[in-house]
Amino acid sequence: MTENTDSTPLQPTFQQAMEITAQWLALWENGELSDEVLSDRVAELVASRDGARGFFVVSLAGDSPLMDRLPDPVVLALRQAGDGVVDLSARNLAMSTAMALHHQRNGDAGQQGGSERVQLRCTELLRLLEPVAVKERLETLLEATDGRGEDVAFLDRWGYDADQRAAIAEAVLAVAEG
Repeated sequence: MTENTDSTPLQPTFQQAMEITAQWLALWENGELSDEVLSDRVAELVASRDGARGFFVVSLAGDSPLMDRLPDPVVLALRQAGDGVVDLSARNLAMSTAMALHHQRNGDAGQQGGSERVQLRCTELLRLLEPVAVKERLETLLEATDGRGEDVAFLDRWGYDADQRAAIAEAVLAVAEG
C-alpha cells in the first residue's frame, strides 16, 4: 500500500487565478469562508507567480474590502510567501501611481480614483510585509526612478515619463513614512 504524498502546489494560469480569487472573495465577504481558510487558500495561490498576479489583480483593483481590512491570517500568509509577493506589491505600487497621474492628465477622475485606491492598498500592504525585504525591494525601485539599477527596464517598458517616475519615487518614500 502506498500513501499519496502528492502535495503539488496549486499552479493556476493567470486567468484561472483571477477567477478563483473572485470566487473566494465573494465567499469570504458573505461569511461563507473564514479568515483562516481564506488565508490557506491565498497562501496556495500566491505560491506561484501567475497565481499571485491573478490574486493581486482582483484583490487590489476590485471592489472587495479584503485589502482595506486584511485579516491577520491573510497578512501572515502574504508575509510568509516571501519575495515574490513583495516584488508584485512594489510593481503594483509603481504602476498604480503612474496610472493615477496618467488618468489625472486625461481628466478621467473615475479611473484616477481607482488607480489611487490600488496605490493606497499597495502602500498599506507593503507596510505589513517583511520589513527588510520591502526595504530592499523599494530601494531598487527608488534607484530606477533616478535612472539606475535593475528596475530601469521595468519603468522603461511601461514608458513612464519623468513626472510619473517622480510620483513613483514619492509613493515609495510614503511607504516608509507610515
